[in-house]
Amino acid sequence: MKEGEKLAQSSVEKQFTDTLKSVARNLEIKKYIQQSNELYPIFERASKRFVTGDSREDGLSVGNQLIQKGYRISLEYIGENTTSKDECIQAKDEFITLMKECAKQGLSSRISLDLSHIGLSIDPQLAYQYLVEIAKEAQSDDLSIMISMEESTKTDQILSIYKRVVVDYSNVGITLQAQLQRTLNDINDLLNYAGTIRIVKGAYQEPPDICIPRSQNLNERYLELVDLCVKAGKQVSIASHDEVMYQQIIERGYLQNPNVEAEMLYGIHPDLCKQLKDDGLPVRVYLTYGTEWYLYLCHRIAEYPPNIYVAITDMIRGVEDSSQLY
Repeated sequence: MKEGEKLAQSSVEKQFTDTLKSVARNLEIKKYIQQSNELYPIFERASKRFVTGDSREDGLSVGNQLIQKGYRISLEYIGENTTSKDECIQAKDEFITLMKECAKQGLSSRISLDLSHIGLSIDPQLAYQYLVEIAKEAQSDDLSIMISMEESTKTDQILSIYKRVVVDYSNVGITLQAQLQRTLNDINDLLNYAGTIRIVKGAYQEPPDICIPRSQNLNERYLELVDLCVKAGKQVSIASHDEVMYQQIIERGYLQNPNVEAEMLYGIHPDLCKQLKDDGLPVRVYLTYGTEWYLYLCHRIAEYPPNIYVAITDMIRGVEDSSQLY
């Protein structure tokens, strides 16, 4: 492909990605799809590649299968931007029940969550209160918690709550987006706190003046953040699906460090996931369950535009059991 054609394709993919991220945030479109007897089942078929199922049992079942194959796992009950206190309580209680069930089954899992799922969109103090309850239960069950990072408008609140909680609960970790310009300063600050740091490129559509676009510059920033964590002796999860970047990560020996692991989302590049695991490297698979999969599906497609072809195929044919690909 000629250079001009590559640039044109890149421009089209960026427009597609930006458009899909905007659609993902459109509550009217989401509501329309959820209430459509024709569209909902079609989109639901596509979601099955990336979501283990609607129920806790679905997540636990797939989690057990992957652990038996030698993977580490994270489990998340999908949801964010919850605006009803009753729904926040329901989500908090679901996370606690999930952890109790993990302990009952002897399932060693990390529990991931969005603070906006448990109250941040209503009152940061409410999210803090519920996070403490969750962290306390996780500590008694010998499990860890990973706080996801959300839109940049929530970053200060999320980091503030994390810093308050991690003082008493070192089993709580935090996710940082490499795409945000501020993250280099944030990570240098967070190296002074306990808890695992999970580094992602970032799936949210952010203003261009505060973020680094997908590029070699972003890859270099990502590796710089990982390097800072490794040299500081921090527990770090390299959450990426970029094969080229993994080559550099392996060349630098990061995954040979006992404090470092690769983490990949369920249903995305299971071949790469399996290859890393079969090479003896630590790999964690991020599993989700629940009915609030719409936004999650949109982000999975947007972060890798060729996934739209996979999604359309899945809508028509249905999806094979993704767990069998690992």
